[in-house]
Amino acid sequence: MKKLKTTYHLSILFLLLILLNGCKDTITGDELDSRIIPPSNVSFSVDIQPVFSVKCANSGCHNGSDLAANLDLTTWAGTTADAGVVFPGEPDNSRLVWSIEGRPGVSPMPPPGFRTLTANQIQGVRTWIKEGAKNN
Repeated sequence: MKKLKTTYHLSILFLLLILLNGCKDTITGDELDSRIIPPSNVSFSVDIQPVFSVKCANSGCHNGSDLAANLDLTTWAGTTADAGVVFPGEPDNSRLVWSIEGRPGVSPMPPPGFRTLTANQIQGVRTWIKEGAKNN
């Protein structure tokens, strides 16, 4: 009987550990930077939103409550609300691209002192916009 109780408790503990490990919903900057955004069929929810969540939507920046530059990068709706920021189909006419590329005359994003986007992440944002800035 005692052995059965011990086995039962260990089984429950093991299942809880599996469930808790599977519920991890945060990603570190290093994990994010090691992910590769594909050269086509870029998904906002899978490829772009994680980048914005880690590198842009921090406290005091482009989150839903602080709205730096009146821009919310926590959702697709917030990201695409201003056609000047994200011009679907035309990344070269999108201020978001100008900022993340650090073009002259535009405030570079993220600002100095914050983790910048990788070349692959920048290209991923460009591709997502070029493909229509879809909510996918």
